[in-house]
Amino acid sequence: MDEVAIYAFQIGFAFAILILISLGLAVIFGMMRVINLAQGEFLMLGAYFCTLITQSGVNLWLAFLLSGLAVGVFGIIVEVVIIRWLYGRILDTLLATWGLSLFLVGGVTTLFGPQSESVAAPLGRFSVGVYGISQYSLVVIAVALALLAGTYALWRYTRFGLVVRGTMQNPTMAAGLGIRTWLVYMLTFGFGSALTGLAGAVLAPIVGAAPPMGVFFIGKAFITVIAGGQMPLLGTISASGLFGTIDGVVSYISSSVVGEMGMLFVAIILLRLLPLGITGRLKRGI
Repeated sequence: MDEVAIYAFQIGFAFAILILISLGLAVIFGMMRVINLAQGEFLMLGAYFCTLITQSGVNLWLAFLLSGLAVGVFGIIVEVVIIRWLYGRILDTLLATWGLSLFLVGGVTTLFGPQSESVAAPLGRFSVGVYGISQYSLVVIAVALALLAGTYALWRYTRFGLVVRGTMQNPTMAAGLGIRTWLVYMLTFGFGSALTGLAGAVLAPIVGAAPPMGVFFIGKAFITVIAGGQMPLLGTISASGLFGTIDGVVSYISSSVVGEMGMLFVAIILLRLLPLGITGRLKRGI
């Protein structure tokens, strides 16, 4: 019974990590079709904001929200200054966001140095048989599920979500109906950036904050969103569930490196069999 509980925890935790690092990308890339190569650095900024805010004496839980808000505002600035002028120009967007990525890594390294900044993980541990589990890991799972449910509810059941989905599918028609599409794009990019910044803040007590941390997560995020297919949120959930199960089980049996290798191997086979992703045959939506 203890083994079953540990397997369930490993799968749930791997699923939560994939959701956290992929949800913002599902909005920016999955919905907006913007290939943001600086997405990993947005995650890194969230982690650094979290460490700086907590070091100033602010409660860690409040620091999560403030970090997400700060990265969201930064994302809005990036959209206005850079992304807005490059919609539909994929190569130019790739080059611009790659340059932004290098600039952010270099800037953070200059300001804080190459060493890692850490945040003390709150709460303690509890035992399942002979196994010890961090209570904060359960918080990570809860936060991931809450962000996922909140994002789905926002897109599916609010007027703002309807406007966003309509604008992304047919911006010309949306503009003809009087919708300020530039504002919708700006807020959507900012929302996706905020989700990524919040994810970085939540991960800070686990992995710390370091200039190259985005590199360790951006590949997984893109693989998850691409494998999910044309329905960004449903696809991200499906792909995260599949890859999280593989990563969690294999990592527990062998090691985390082998788990990531297994996830990549399955992703390659999946995209070979389903070039449009898991949701590629379904009607386009959220």
